[in-house]
Amino acid sequence: MPKRLHRTLTHLLLISLLATLAACSSLTPRDPLQIQLVGIEPLPSEDLEMRFAVKLRVQNPNNSPIDFDGIAMELKVNQQPLLSGVSDQHGQIPRYGETILQVPVSLSAYAMLRQAWGAAGYQNGKGLPYELRGKLAAGLFGTWRFNDRGTLNWPQPLAPGTAQ
Repeated sequence: MPKRLHRTLTHLLLISLLATLAACSSLTPRDPLQIQLVGIEPLPSEDLEMRFAVKLRVQNPNNSPIDFDGIAMELKVNQQPLLSGVSDQHGQIPRYGETILQVPVSLSAYAMLRQAWGAAGYQNGKGLPYELRGKLAAGLFGTWRFNDRGTLNWPQPLAPGTAQ
């Protein structure tokens, strides 16, 4: 093998080894993102479907920023699907920082009726359990899946003659 070809192959091998080591260093374990439901606002609706903008607080407890390019989510209430939506928005969550994302979601008339029927047993301030699931796309190996659970509490009705 000629000396020049041998040197070129050695350089290519060294470069590929360094690239592999750099790729492995980016796979260091990270703490999971904290994603919480913080609000729901109405949007213009269509036919038998209601539209809302769901606000999610995304907190990054890691030492490096996270670039994202898309989000998908589903909200279940009382173990039944209620809202779902996707967005192709992109941005960055700063290191040890947070941001608020808005995801447009749909509520079908069928889901609304199913929820009304299921919520009949949750009167007088009892809470409705909810579960928020989704994913935040962050490149080929960087998709962050999230899950948040809690209880939606209904306010107690005021007794007659009680001042507000």
